[in-house]
Amino acid sequence: MKPFLLLFALSQFASATPWEKIFKPTKGWQTSTVADARDKSIEIQTSGKPFFFTNAATPKKGGYLPTVAKFGDCTIEAEFLIPKGSNSGIYLQGRYEIQILDSHGKAKPTDGDMGAVYHRWDNKRTPKGFEGHPPKVNAANPAGEWQTLVIKFRAPRLDAEGKLLEKPRFLSVHLNGKLVQENVTVNGPTRSAQRKGFAAKDHIFIQGDHGPIAFRKFEVTEKDFTSPPKE
Repeated sequence: MKPFLLLFALSQFASATPWEKIFKPTKGWQTSTVADARDKSIEIQTSGKPFFFTNAATPKKGGYLPTVAKFGDCTIEAEFLIPKGSNSGIYLQGRYEIQILDSHGKAKPTDGDMGAVYHRWDNKRTPKGFEGHPPKVNAANPAGEWQTLVIKFRAPRLDAEGKLLEKPRFLSVHLNGKLVQENVTVNGPTRSAQRKGFAAKDHIFIQGDHGPIAFRKFEVTEKDFTSPPKE
């Protein structure tokens, strides 16, 4: 299959598609020529070449940033920066979140920490949060340092009538080069999902209302993971 590629990278931005054509215009998100962490905030500058994209100007009021395209099986490669105490996440198909959180140094990371598959939520259950998957190791860098995520996602399989045949899976997630998730099946949308039910393809979303984050690379490659990928 010929890969469908979305690219937003510092080194290649001048010849790449502007991020406004990759992501839908969303309140609170903008390009920046500077992205430097300053304690609990990110310093940005809007003049010059827009190497980065960020919600740093209004980090508690930004929307969930969706891709223009919809994806099924795919690989995401992202490079991002968060300051102290910040919180964000990447929602595959708008439903299944890989958590981004300032978690460096935490001895026993939970399903709410960096690299986790975030938990699902039901107000009628006890506990209300369930089926989350903590990272295998705490691979989070200190706040203020650039970090990498590589996510391999296998979308749910549906029949012609939309009936679920196979549930979605995170085949692998690597945070800063370390394996933090492997072959994790997700039984339904995680908390704060932007979509319900299951779909063969849908938009990827970035959480923008919990704290500041900046990206210098966000690359999505369409895949066919019908057969297990070779690592």
